[in-house]
Amino acid sequence: MFRRLAPLLFIFAVLPAGTARAAEAPSRAAWMREARWGVMSHYLADWRARTDREPASVEHWNDLVDHFNVDALADQLKAVGAGYFLISIGQNSGYYLSPNATYDRLTGIAPGKLSHRDLVADLSVALARRGLKLLVYLPSGAPAGDRTARAALQWENGADRNAAFQRHWEAVIREWSLRWGDRVAGWWFDGCYWPNTMYRTADEPNFASFAAAARAGNPRAAVAFNPGVIYRTVSITPHEDYLAGEIDQPDLWTAKRVQDGLADGAQVHVLSYLGERWGQGAPRFSTEQAVAFSKKVAGAGGVTTWDTPIQKDGTYAPEFLAQLKAIGESFAAPGAASVSTP
Repeated sequence: MFRRLAPLLFIFAVLPAGTARAAEAPSRAAWMREARWGVMSHYLADWRARTDREPASVEHWNDLVDHFNVDALADQLKAVGAGYFLISIGQNSGYYLSPNATYDRLTGIAPGKLSHRDLVADLSVALARRGLKLLVYLPSGAPAGDRTARAALQWENGADRNAAFQRHWEAVIREWSLRWGDRVAGWWFDGCYWPNTMYRTADEPNFASFAAAARAGNPRAAVAFNPGVIYRTVSITPHEDYLAGEIDQPDLWTAKRVQDGLADGAQVHVLSYLGERWGQGAPRFSTEQAVAFSKKVAGAGGVTTWDTPIQKDGTYAPEFLAQLKAIGESFAAPGAASVSTP
């Protein structure tokens, strides 16, 4: 999902003796298991520019974010029976849908590419009114397509310690977390491709300080770190509460080594996409296939998030609403709450 700029090496080192998952981890993510499934959307300036065939600019980005209809989206999510919503704060372009003074100060970019409207804050209010939770997506690295930001944040792509960058990035994350507080129930960090080099260290910055920055405003926030596409249910650190679970081919997913909905102490979670690719295209699955996979994950005590292409105004097209509604109805049916553990 996060653009790969170098070959990926998935190295899962043995944790030092005495390292144990935080006791709070299962409880921080317990609500996810109760929700059973949710929806994600990428709302990104460069993706919208390609889809709408309009050039990306600060003015255009602010216009898009200003006209994002949070109430209409929240109504759709409630109607289909989703338990939560996950939205991208930003990704490779350097455009973000929430202001952040720390980011502006560190990068010195003017005019800033961060929206004037805090779309995350507004979404959290609209969703909370309907009993739904909000999670946010953010890459673990600097925006790949913004050379100025990469240099200012001191980001080195690849297997680099990146200590200076990580301190900057944690400060940016901390500002957002403190502002949003418990209105954001969780974080999904993309692109953690070099966990041994960047985060599995005794000294900060490390996985512990990374997670602490995300939980600065909400100690109960559930956190996941994504090492890339992995079909096994595997957790990469005791400091995450649920599995990132990115997969592109759901039929290859397996629930091996899952016990009572947990994999090595973390809540089992799978993230895949309903469109032809992440955030875009027509439905690639039949409704029956999408329902069946969602129920398969739930049967192991896991949670499924479906990335769904979103329209310019922040709502979903009828063909995707129909699939989401069918998934929700399958969980509302008698006996749908039963869970079997392999």
